[in-house]
Amino acid sequence: MTAPLFLRDPYMREAQARVTAHTAEGGIVLEASVFYPKGGGQPGDSGWLDWKGERHTIATAVKGDKGAIVLVPAEPVALPPVGAVVMQHLDWDRRHRHMRVHTALHLLSVAVPFGVTGGAITAAHGRLDLDMPDAPQDRDGIEEALNAYVEMDARVSDGWITQSELDAAPHLVKTMSVKPPRGAGDIRLVGIGEEADWIDLQPCGGTHVARTGEIGHLRLGKIEKKGRMNRRIYVHLDS
Repeated sequence: MTAPLFLRDPYMREAQARVTAHTAEGGIVLEASVFYPKGGGQPGDSGWLDWKGERHTIATAVKGDKGAIVLVPAEPVALPPVGAVVMQHLDWDRRHRHMRVHTALHLLSVAVPFGVTGGAITAAHGRLDLDMPDAPQDRDGIEEALNAYVEMDARVSDGWITQSELDAAPHLVKTMSVKPPRGAGDIRLVGIGEEADWIDLQPCGGTHVARTGEIGHLRLGKIEKKGRMNRRIYVHLDS
């Protein structure tokens, strides 16, 4: 199992770690990772590893077996051997933009409060698929609501809930097609605002900014019909 350093501190940009395994496909498994593995609509992180004066470019990170995080080199190279200590470096600008977009999508789920059937994140924009029969009529109102939450500079925090506690509070789960993982211990909750008056609180395993003001101004993008009961809404970072 790889320790997920990005959950402990999503602002950690580099860290040393020991190589614990190689995969048959040429991936690298470390004992602890600052690289977020692809999942929940969020892309895997990219960056590089430094080892004995050599630099290994990492194209992405993915989930492996038994809790492993696999770093995928950008090209076939001789891998640092098992037991070697390497220095991890994130492509921080790309990761930080993912964090901004991910938090923006949580705000979008508040501004347009329908069940979430899917979503995706890039470094420039994100989108949610929502279980709603008709397109929202007030585009300007949604965009204004999103930017009002940004201007509030509300705190973004995380905590943990047991599976039985989550079962007793089903309203916390907004996603309809992807359920929080079961059988893996406690479930992480990401909250926006303060405990006495949450703006949003839902299970999530992704990385987020510390305050909504860090997202910056948002633009509402296309609204597409993706089925009889599905609308896809895009939101874009201004810069």
